[in-house]
Amino acid sequence: MKYFKNIILFKFLAVFAVLFLLQSCSDFLEQEPGRQISITEQLKTKEGVLQAVNGMYRVLESNLRGNNFAVYADLQGGNLKFTPSRTESTKGQISVPTTVLNIYSFDDISNTSNMASFYSNSYTVINQSNLILEFTDALTDATEAEKNQIKAEALTVRAYMHFLLSEVYSQNYGFTDNASHPGIVYNLESLNEGLKYPARESASNTYNLIIDDITTALNLYSDTALLNGPVYSYFTKISAKALLARVYLSKKDWKNAYDTANDIITNSGKSLVTNADYIAQWNQPDLPVSEILFELSIPRSDDGTVSGSLSAFYGYTSLTSYGNFAASQDLIDLYETSDIRKQLFLVQPISTIVDLQPQILNYYFTKKFQGNPGYTAFRLSEQYLIRAEAALELNNTDQAKEDINTIRTRANASVLQNSENLKEAIFLERRKELCFEGHLLFDIGRYKKDISRNDGCISLNCSLTYPSPKYILPIPRSNINVNPNLKQNESY
Repeated sequence: MKYFKNIILFKFLAVFAVLFLLQSCSDFLEQEPGRQISITEQLKTKEGVLQAVNGMYRVLESNLRGNNFAVYADLQGGNLKFTPSRTESTKGQISVPTTVLNIYSFDDISNTSNMASFYSNSYTVINQSNLILEFTDALTDATEAEKNQIKAEALTVRAYMHFLLSEVYSQNYGFTDNASHPGIVYNLESLNEGLKYPARESASNTYNLIIDDITTALNLYSDTALLNGPVYSYFTKISAKALLARVYLSKKDWKNAYDTANDIITNSGKSLVTNADYIAQWNQPDLPVSEILFELSIPRSDDGTVSGSLSAFYGYTSLTSYGNFAASQDLIDLYETSDIRKQLFLVQPISTIVDLQPQILNYYFTKKFQGNPGYTAFRLSEQYLIRAEAALELNNTDQAKEDINTIRTRANASVLQNSENLKEAIFLERRKELCFEGHLLFDIGRYKKDISRNDGCISLNCSLTYPSPKYILPIPRSNINVNPNLKQNESY
């Protein structure tokens, strides 16, 4: 058994080392033939650690953009439907892509989970962040401010990744009265410290650890920019606070959610995109909207070639080149005629097989993610909606209504005149404003709503009644086989 564990540890470290080094910049890896770089050697200098930080962000970006995570919350919640096949032999037919077949039917399989790569890659990112944290204090060629900034970013990434894992693999915080239901494994040490077999924390402890990581990071951030590239592609004190506000919202810690979102709105120096610029800014092929707080830039080669972006899911180029996902009518019907956000959909007629006959049907491709879009993680509009929801729960209905109306006025939607059904109004405003940004399923769980997918649903299971074990996914069997203390989710 000891031999088996050592083999597993060796494999984990070897795979991690390869991933770690592959993500580093090419100039750093241009070594003499036959020379190999150990983790210890790479992380003994500031340059090596910064290469590791850069690699950590690259794996984070790849993990959130790929591995089905980018479409998961909107697909499960009902914002998305599938587009017709472009292949000549099946042209016009609608089917569920095999990559999401099981999760779409609310029947993912632990042995062959559609999100297995997301789970394992998430812990790879966490392991990278832990290695950075373990080596940074020993740097002799970095200032204290630089070391603090490195640790702040690594802590924030560690918290962010654990939070997203908890959203996918643990029921919402309010699922039990004291959040005593299973959370996730929270890794505070790298595999370099030895292979551990940790049990899952409770949901309550999971959130406490996430919040502790972020609040610790906030005390370390400086104004020191350590990495090249746009500042919005790396965590800063402001974007770390945006993550904290979202965590507090998910925890239903209304006072802290309100205060944190209010701080960002008031003191970040960011402003909402204006009504006049809203459509044009989302239509930019290579730049995020100006209110972005954190967006993971897409990978590019030295000559500027893009190797992957969200347009792979959502893009439309021609009748022979488009993504697998378009907006459902369920979502489209939520927008008023005057709402400028309806202009964020590219309407394309596509021949579709219906009852064995071809029909021309309209499909709504989001304009948010055409061209070369990055992964939109946090933006200011979300903070207004967080403050609105928290304000309502704190019985500050005037502030809640004001924040909703700020978003609705910007969109040319009708403003709310009274305080009736404000909670539902906030939920729907989040669905409209934040569509395709990875929120809907998790909002549904937090609100303890049923899932109802209508337009375009081709699953045997188009709805779920809350509560249900199927609101979360199974932990991949391969991970449970390695860790005997890792308990599977109910029903899987």
